[in-house]
Amino acid sequence: MEHYNMNLTLKVWRQKNNQAAGTLESYQVKDISSEMSFLEMFDVLNEQLIVAGDDPIAFDHDCREGICGQCSMHINGRAHGPWTKNTTCQLHMRAFNDGDTIVVEPWRSKAFPVIKDLIVDRSAFDRVIQAGGFISVNTGNAIDANSLPIDKKDADNSFMAASCIGCGACVAACVNSSAMLFVSAKVSQLALLPQGAPERESRVLNMVAQMDKESFGNCSNTYACEAECPKGISVANIARMNREYLSAGLSSEA
Repeated sequence: MEHYNMNLTLKVWRQKNNQAAGTLESYQVKDISSEMSFLEMFDVLNEQLIVAGDDPIAFDHDCREGICGQCSMHINGRAHGPWTKNTTCQLHMRAFNDGDTIVVEPWRSKAFPVIKDLIVDRSAFDRVIQAGGFISVNTGNAIDANSLPIDKKDADNSFMAASCIGCGACVAACVNSSAMLFVSAKVSQLALLPQGAPERESRVLNMVAQMDKESFGNCSNTYACEAECPKGISVANIARMNREYLSAGLSSEA
């Protein structure tokens, strides 16, 4: 693949905190390598700002390996940028051309208030997990491998649901800022396994109640969440969660 350098115009959302008014500010970056990651390009920009005595742009990151889900950026109108099934940290500058203008914003959701610039508070996801995303198991020695027979299809579907990294791209992509894909992945992950059976009914009721409490919107059924999810989480999990919720609701009324 041919390597090349480019000059770019960046329009980046700057906001001091959740109470302050934000605005898009323009920056010029030059001689950016096509082999840089998007976050490395931001590192270069921040070095320029620091040298000039300006406040660097605040953005979230940790592993930079597409694992942690911290690198939440809305790039040219798409969560995590133009590549599919990809996180911002794994997006490379070869996705852009010399002279491009790139608009970078934070996730837009009432449930994800801005902390500063491109960093949003996603602790709402943590509270949803705390509401029911756990299993009751006896502590002690590890049980023997394969002591619980699990259907291969169920195991595979549970593993796929568990691959959700909780980045919030589904919320950012949804016109209603729905968290249904995230919550359904966490519900499905445990509902498909025998280890999740003890809390199966209370789990879905409590997690959905907490999701609503956090002011996430309703599912829009446009499948934008699946399209922008960096791990390709299927909307089939939403249908599964709806069935789990209906069943749990009927059981609680019996």
